[in-house]
Amino acid sequence: MTVFQRFVAIIAMALAGIAVWNLEAARDGLSITALEGGGPPATVYRLSKSQGPVVVIAHGFAGSRQLMEAFALTLAHAGYTAVSFDFQGHGRNPVAMSGDLTRIEGSTQNLIAETAAVIDAAQQAFGQQSDPFALLGHSMATDIVVRQAIANSRVAAVVTVSMYSEAVTAEDPSRLLVITGAWEPGLRKVALAALRLVDPRAEEGITVSNLQSTVLRRVVVSPMVEHVGVLYSATSLREARAWIDAAFGRESNGPVTMTGGWIALLLSSLVLLAWPLAARLPDRRRRPDQLATGAFLTATILPAVLTPLVLHPIKLNFLPVLAADYLVLHFLLYGLTALALLRWYGVRFGKIDLLPTIVLVAFALGIFGIAIDRYAASFLPHWGRVPVIAALAVGTLPFMLADSVLTEAGHARLWRSFVARLVFLASLGFAVALDFERLFFLIMALPVIVLFFLVFGLMGRWVGRRSGTAMATGLALGLILAWALGVTFPLVAA
Repeated sequence: MTVFQRFVAIIAMALAGIAVWNLEAARDGLSITALEGGGPPATVYRLSKSQGPVVVIAHGFAGSRQLMEAFALTLAHAGYTAVSFDFQGHGRNPVAMSGDLTRIEGSTQNLIAETAAVIDAAQQAFGQQSDPFALLGHSMATDIVVRQAIANSRVAAVVTVSMYSEAVTAEDPSRLLVITGAWEPGLRKVALAALRLVDPRAEEGITVSNLQSTVLRRVVVSPMVEHVGVLYSATSLREARAWIDAAFGRESNGPVTMTGGWIALLLSSLVLLAWPLAARLPDRRRRPDQLATGAFLTATILPAVLTPLVLHPIKLNFLPVLAADYLVLHFLLYGLTALALLRWYGVRFGKIDLLPTIVLVAFALGIFGIAIDRYAASFLPHWGRVPVIAALAVGTLPFMLADSVLTEAGHARLWRSFVARLVFLASLGFAVALDFERLFFLIMALPVIVLFFLVFGLMGRWVGRRSGTAMATGLALGLILAWALGVTFPLVAA
């Protein structure tokens, strides 16, 4: 390790420490406990002696309680009893999503019933069953909280973030705030349409009511954010708190808990820390075999085209995760085809060196993964997800081995790494285009895979350049990719 690398390590650890300090400080003074009652896994955030109204917070599709924590902390500091939970099939909830995902009478009704169970448990633990309460939901959950509010007269206020719901009418919900990100043009149109059901001339940023003043509705736009960033925006947090305050006749002065920047700093500093840590590995630097440009392009593009065409007629359903069975086969066939082509071109894969593999997996899942799980999104699986991760690894291992050979264990020029990953993403897009109805949910895997390449792929590049073997980084990244996908996608019942 050079002097400069030691300096980088010190800076990275200092920045990570500052981020953790501020993230933990956001929890100071709060009681954060599990909600008892036998329903879905739920966390209660409140001031130690608070008796404030209950606000139930629901996450979106492929989300978890952690993703909604900025709202929970802000409302808890304002004196509310904030209750955030994992929907079935998500996060730590071991119960798979059930019912037809395309029908209101299917999974939607099940999620509404699950939300009602959380409300009842929270009211029983912290108040009376007749007490009014508020609901807050993001993305998929907006339809759930809207329908719950229509069915339950005790709902005092509804806050929807990135809303899409066909249940909104001119009369219901009676008190509705819709928050969207500035970079969500489609959902901004939906929000404005809901506002204009009450006042056809209304615009964003205006609160309107009907002639009888029985309906109150407001639409606000959080600047410079998209579908996830809207959850951490100061505008989103302030508007949600003010809307709920007005419904309960309260005025809150607690902090607006903006954790997004600190989470980004923490995760970025941990990625940076991986560079000097990789330099602590035994120095076995040896550039793997270099591929001619023509051979590289053939071994990259041919599997990308063949894999969707070969798998298109195959219809399997062996994993309890949306489209994961296809994803396993895509990874597997893509990886094996690329590896076969590489061997045909005479490329040697090198020896297996377990030390770099173990170090990379331990850092990615043990340190980086724990940070994600505590502050950003569910990343530690319950036992029901372990078989899913194992099944995904059957495909991700050969795929990442091929990827590591193509990118020469981090020694290849950046354009080759970029092309190899871009062509694979295009291959998944081609598969979705061939069978959009069946493979639509693969679209949701694309951001996870892109983030994987940006974060863990960079770590793998540093480890590979030090260890000099594609096998070490390929094995490690294959396991990490299987884990990342296995903990992200919702579990669904057969």
